[in-house]
Amino acid sequence: MELGQRVDLLIIGGGINGAGIARDAAGRGLKVLLCEQGDLACATSSASSKLIHGGLRYLEYCRFGFVREALQEREILLSIAPHLVWPARFILLHNKRLRPAILIEAGLFLYDWLAPRKRLGSSKRLDLRKAAEGAPLKEDLTLGFAYSDCRTDDARLVVLNAADARARGADIRTRTRCISAKRKDGLWAATLLDQRSGAKSAIAARTLVNAAGPWAAEAAKNIIECNTAKAKLMLVKGSHIIVPRFYAGQQCYVLQNDDRRIVFVMPYETDHALIGTTDVPFGGDPGSAKISVEEISYLCAAVSRYFRKEITPHDVEASFSGVRPLYDTGAADAPTASREYVLELDAAPGRAPLLSVFGGKVTTYRRLSEDAINRLGASLKPPRPASWTAAAPLPGGDMGAGNFELFLQELRGTYPWLEAKTALRLARAYGTRAQDILGKSQSMRDLGADFGAGLSEAEINYLINCEFAFTAEDILWRRSKLGLHLSPAQCDRVNSYVAGRINN
Repeated sequence: MELGQRVDLLIIGGGINGAGIARDAAGRGLKVLLCEQGDLACATSSASSKLIHGGLRYLEYCRFGFVREALQEREILLSIAPHLVWPARFILLHNKRLRPAILIEAGLFLYDWLAPRKRLGSSKRLDLRKAAEGAPLKEDLTLGFAYSDCRTDDARLVVLNAADARARGADIRTRTRCISAKRKDGLWAATLLDQRSGAKSAIAARTLVNAAGPWAAEAAKNIIECNTAKAKLMLVKGSHIIVPRFYAGQQCYVLQNDDRRIVFVMPYETDHALIGTTDVPFGGDPGSAKISVEEISYLCAAVSRYFRKEITPHDVEASFSGVRPLYDTGAADAPTASREYVLELDAAPGRAPLLSVFGGKVTTYRRLSEDAINRLGASLKPPRPASWTAAAPLPGGDMGAGNFELFLQELRGTYPWLEAKTALRLARAYGTRAQDILGKSQSMRDLGADFGAGLSEAEINYLINCEFAFTAEDILWRRSKLGLHLSPAQCDRVNSYVAGRINN
């Protein structure tokens, strides 16, 4: 096959790392092509705990540099995506059998000290017998600690990075597999398969990036010829359950378990609660990962141990599981395995470079992406300078002074007919680009067909045209979480409409 279309950078994988690398590279003036075998964020990157955080528990393993880097990135993401990354207060419940209170206080003091806090409050001790946060908890729980971190919509974070990469010239191809890549004449000769049409295309790339996440080892073995990657992955399944909301307030809870792991309990989608995560060694196809009966019982038991309200498997309305591709350092178990990323570069003289991405977490994706292009800089020689992503807002994040509450107030003033929860959802999901959907509309009728829960024809069209959506699942579970709020009949209507749009 001929070498075909030429690009500077071919990226395999449309998760958070692949999308972040594509954005960084495109912004530096490089010609980028990203291929993803499914939808953007269709696996691990839409199955996280949806946190932007330093990783408080890693202080216990003395990973101070890792925690500080993550906390620095937390502040950057708050700045460039104020609509998509928002502050949250976490209540860490004391269990004297597991960790002494003085150890927790020392850890939180260090956590605050390591963080460049401009928008977040400091930690403090709570008397749960008097504090409102203690109301839903069992009576024997008297001590807690409040601290600040951030929450996000992980799948939308991926999509916005990909959308910005495309706006800067990147070619983003979803439902497209890289079926082979080999070195030829100083370049990478790759063959891509469009899984919707069956068409193949030839690509010639100066550099190849393997950012396939939990499939990185498989891609290295079966797709990338001449691959010399030495790093290994530890695949770990993390599962979450979604139950009806069972406490008041916007605070999140951090539960200590007897196995020394922690479980988060967080408000989710207005009237639900999100509970997770587990850490289970995984083998097999990451795309088939599902929660087990044992994991459901584990999470329910963790909550019931601390809250007055008993949570049982019958309360579970939905669940999701993702496989984390952790860099294997020989750790004894999944909880102690490193969440740090490793970039392995094969760039011998006269050979087209290959960069393999291993490990990492959502919080540090931007730093990883910047490091990746910096590592490739000698080969690619980007025409524009580095370190631009820390100051450039993600799509929709260009609101005055990063003040989300003020922006939401202005949006509601412009569109007073919007239901409050729909206005909040649109503002969080799209930021200033919500106006691209709402336009000059003066009622829901002006937005076309109403599919329920505030989802309009105009919004679906926007997601298809601007955010790479091809199916109802893309829209209902990754571009939004409206699948939780629509009836089966309403979901069928969305499916019929999207299929009609895509196929015509």
